[in-house]
Amino acid sequence: MTEGLPRPWRVAIDWIVTIVGALAIVLAVKAWVVNPYRIPSSSMEPTLHCSGPSNGCLARFSDRVLANRFSLHFREPRRREVIVFDTPPQAQASCGAGGTFVKRLIVLPGERWRMENGFVYVNGKRLDERYVQDSRRGADTREEERVPAGHFVMLGDNRTQSCDSRTWGSVPRANLIGNVFAVYWPPNRISLSVSAALVVLGVVVPVRRRRRRGAGSSTRFR
Repeated sequence: MTEGLPRPWRVAIDWIVTIVGALAIVLAVKAWVVNPYRIPSSSMEPTLHCSGPSNGCLARFSDRVLANRFSLHFREPRRREVIVFDTPPQAQASCGAGGTFVKRLIVLPGERWRMENGFVYVNGKRLDERYVQDSRRGADTREEERVPAGHFVMLGDNRTQSCDSRTWGSVPRANLIGNVFAVYWPPNRISLSVSAALVVLGVVVPVRRRRRRGAGSSTRFR
C-alpha cells in the first residue's frame, strides 16, 4: 500500500501501524483475556498481601495479580476460586466502598449456608477452609439461608477485616469478571496456577484428554 511513497513516509507509516496494532492487541487482551489488579486491603490476607503496617496487612508492597477474564465465559465458577467481580450496589452503602473486589467464592447457587462461630456450613456440612487462619476467622454466627439461583456467596479469607457477602449479600453471575491465576508482583511473591494458565493459553482441552484417572493434581494458586 505504501510502495509508491518516499522511504521516510513508508518508515513512518510502518511504525505507526506497528504501534497502533500493538496497542490494539494489548487492549483486546486486557478487555477479554487477562487483566491486572492490585490488592488494596487486608481482606484476603494471608493469601493475597496488601501493604502494611495498618489494618492487618503483612507486606511492604501490595500484591499485583492477574485475572483470567476468558475462562468464565466457557465454564461455571468453582468453589474456593479467588474471583474478581463487580460488587452489588449495596456494597457502597454498607462498606463505604464499591466497584471491583477480589474475594473467594464460597457458596454456589441453590446451596444452603450458615455460619457458626466463624465456620461456614454448606448444606449442613462444615466447609474445609485451610486458607483461613484461626486468628482471622472471627466468631460470626448466621442463620441458614439459600443462595438464589445464578448468585454466589463471596467471602474474604481474612474474615475479621473483610466486607463481603455477609454484609451486602450474594453476587450475580453477570458480575463475575474472572478468576485470579497469578501473582506477578512483588518478585518474592510470584506464583502461578498451572491449570488457569493453561486455560489462558488455550491448551486445557488436550491436557484434560490425556489426564488419566488417579493422576496427580496440578499446582494450585494459594
